[in-house]
Amino acid sequence: MNNNPTLETILNHRSIRKFKDKRLTTDQIHTIVKAAQQASTSSHVMAYTIIGVTDESIKADLASISGQPYVKDNGHLLIFCGDLNRIKQQATLQEQVDMQETLESTEQFIVAAIDASLAAQNAALAAESMGIGICFIGSIRNNIRRVNDILDLPDHVVPFFGLALGYPEQQPEKKPRLPIDVVYHENHYQGTDQQRELIKDFDKSLATYYENRSKNSRTDTWTEQMIRKYSNAVRMDVSPYIKEKKFNRR
Repeated sequence: MNNNPTLETILNHRSIRKFKDKRLTTDQIHTIVKAAQQASTSSHVMAYTIIGVTDESIKADLASISGQPYVKDNGHLLIFCGDLNRIKQQATLQEQVDMQETLESTEQFIVAAIDASLAAQNAALAAESMGIGICFIGSIRNNIRRVNDILDLPDHVVPFFGLALGYPEQQPEKKPRLPIDVVYHENHYQGTDQQRELIKDFDKSLATYYENRSKNSRTDTWTEQMIRKYSNAVRMDVSPYIKEKKFNRR
């Protein structure tokens, strides 16, 4: 594994939230999108669309929804959408009726979510290998219907997340990940007690990371973060919106 640039890129990932005022070139954007397209896809469906946002007013609107300035201040912004619309549009009216049950199934919603996520991770790795920083933006779902309207999305197309790209203006410390024995189990699901002990040690290491990092130091642990996060119901409008868009209804 020594001197493997792909592994170095993967293992040195960190989210960049401050970018230089420099736009990506068209060639760079197309290379990143082509890399995204080479990701694995279920049954060659390619159930996603990538929207590049170049209109500064649209970027500002999306930034106001997300609450994150780097949604506007970046080298380029991509929005990854699940998309089964193009399949429906290729069919005749009768074929559209015949395929409606399948298009609206939970299974095909999962296909779209996985296809879009795999494509996005390819895009992220391609960008980082080119010296371009990235940050995934889930907070566009803070007001998913408004994002839908801003981007003029038809039925069977939903926005999952954004990807901000640009030349890094910062080099944050690499954030620790859960121990491998917590996330990798062999043959069967590992017992909760075993995981709890490993997470207890991880909480200590993450607390040290937060206390010592160069910016935004704080006292916190992974366990405390997760309890706060899942004790507070947010984005509860996403589920009915998804069903209104004719996804995940069956």
